[in-house]
Amino acid sequence: MNKTNVDDILIEMISPKVKEIEERFSRGEGLNNEDINTLLLKSQYNHINHLDQRLDEVTASVQGLEEKFVGLEGKFVGLEGKFVGLEGRFELLEGKFDLLKSDIQTTIQTALNKNMLQLITVMGMFVILSKVIDKF
Repeated sequence: MNKTNVDDILIEMISPKVKEIEERFSRGEGLNNEDINTLLLKSQYNHINHLDQRLDEVTASVQGLEEKFVGLEGKFVGLEGKFVGLEGRFELLEGKFDLLKSDIQTTIQTALNKNMLQLITVMGMFVILSKVIDKF
């Protein structure tokens, strides 16, 4: 997973406090609100990192699909050359190619929409997290 400098800095900032809380808790001491909030913050960082990792996986998957579609497009260009002399059959195939192109565009658009939704969700969580941090 690729961490940004901000991720590293934020995790480093709360790690000593988390260790302190874990030690106190293991000794049977209770937790105060600040301790609970710190643990929740760590949990949120872990969740954000997981979402970031999934976003990277989805992005790689979309790129793989795009590469496959480029290969398919090249194959269809070759087929188009073979059918130039056969106009009637070519027109029939052209209609099928248009449908396939539409399906490919729909698939890509769906994948991109999913990526954008995940990206907006992660960004929203960062905003909420920063607001929570500002309150404390």
